[in-house]
Amino acid sequence: MDKKLWEKAVEFHGHECPGLAIGVRACEAIMEKMGITCAKDEEIVCITENDACGVDAIQSLLGCSIGKGNLIYRGTGKQAFSFFNRKNGEKLRLYFKGVSNVEDRDAKQKFILEGPIDEIFDFSVPKFDLPEEARIFTSIECDCCKEKAPEHKMHLQGGKTVCEDCFNPYNRGW
Repeated sequence: MDKKLWEKAVEFHGHECPGLAIGVRACEAIMEKMGITCAKDEEIVCITENDACGVDAIQSLLGCSIGKGNLIYRGTGKQAFSFFNRKNGEKLRLYFKGVSNVEDRDAKQKFILEGPIDEIFDFSVPKFDLPEEARIFTSIECDCCKEKAPEHKMHLQGGKTVCEDCFNPYNRGW
């Protein structure tokens, strides 16, 4: 484990924890296996399947962020991260296997940070494609609240254009 990467991630996240350790090791593994460094723009894309502590490591160490459009949340709840390299088409998914043989929190964190990478993650090809690059959408004013939102987030309801907050979905419970 690269101590400087760990310290940088801890500084960004605010504290040490096993969840952050998962993210740091995911970053180290992907840097090694795909030969990538911190993304300046959208050349590296991460699709995270969780919203846990490890995502902060990906933001701070690999330069992936929601605002930049190269960090995408896909809420399966799994401790999994898929990385895509737009320059060469390479892609790799990491799935955290878990640490069932260690009960103590500190020992668990130590194992995640120092254990053999193949005992920590399963590696596979993502089952989904690289998403398109982030787009800038036209902002549309909501006919109800008068606040603007991007056109792809607006709804047509009762002949009016309304935002997510003003929209009253019709789903009849299914």
